Amino acid sequence: MMFKKFALSILPILTLGLAAAAQTPEPAEGPQGYLIGPGDEITGKVLGEPQFDFVATVDEDGKIEVPFFEDPIVARCKTERDLRGDVVKLLTRYLRTPQLSLRVTQRNSRPPVSIYGEVRQQQQVNLTRRAYLLELISFAGGETEKSGGMIQVFRTRPPMCSEAKENWSTSGAEVPSRMYSLASLRQGREESNPEILPGDIIIVQKASPVYVTGEVIKPGELSIPEGGLPLTQAVAMASGITREAKTKNIKIYRRQQGSTEPEVIVANYDSIKKGEQKDVMLQPFDIVEVDKAGKKFTDYLLEFVTGVPNRIPIRPF
Repeated sequence: MMFKKFALSILPILTLGLAAAAQTPEPAEGPQGYLIGPGDEITGKVLGEPQFDFVATVDEDGKIEVPFFEDPIVARCKTERDLRGDVVKLLTRYLRTPQLSLRVTQRNSRPPVSIYGEVRQQQQVNLTRRAYLLELISFAGGETEKSGGMIQVFRTRPPMCSEAKENWSTSGAEVPSRMYSLASLRQGREESNPEILPGDIIIVQKASPVYVTGEVIKPGELSIPEGGLPLTQAVAMASGITREAKTKNIKIYRRQQGSTEPEVIVANYDSIKKGEQKDVMLQPFDIVEVDKAGKKFTDYLLEFVTGVPNRIPIRPF
């Protein structure tokens, strides 16, 4: 079962049976067929008996009215075939062998799925069959390099039909949501690849930032990638440190909950590179400050010879 669901998730986009909300999707049914819901328009035509023809809109209770019958009949969560059978039973009260054609002519009961955040093509998608999280992320072009590795799925409305509920119960006070890991999703874990229902909102979250300042070649904001960001990697992403850097006393300023004063962590970059000290894993919104060390005679000499400030990067060999 797990392999089957994962295999479905990585089919080429052209076979998804999905369509952008701005487009008109081609009909594509799953094995069960499209389930009728409130707002859908139903058209019925009886061969040779036009007085029994009808066009009906499914009401909020999931019912439609059929000509010459006082009581409405339930259409909610039924397929065209199921509903046609119910209407035929009613017609046999007046006709011996009614030949009924019944179709859903307008599908208005399914709001689009919205895909936002760190994906390459933010969009809304109309679902015409069962779909899962991984294929919808792929349909939106995949995640960007600024993705933080987590996906949040909001369920804005309860499932219309009971068989699709799958533990998404809520008190109604809040919109329920769940978090999923991109890493687990890529590994094909079934629990990380849920079925997405009409009206769901998918947000691929942006990576949290850290800031590297001082004696690095390219100071600025960095994003914490999936799996975390150690200090040495952050320095490398800033293109390395300068010769003027005080590498034995790098300060990391970290937010403290309930305090306006940051925690100060001191790291010895040289010891970390030698394996004598454990690398420091940075946390969201950390500020890494690489101070300037006092100049040595060789630094003054190099600056005198080149005529430019000494900002030559130091990289491991």
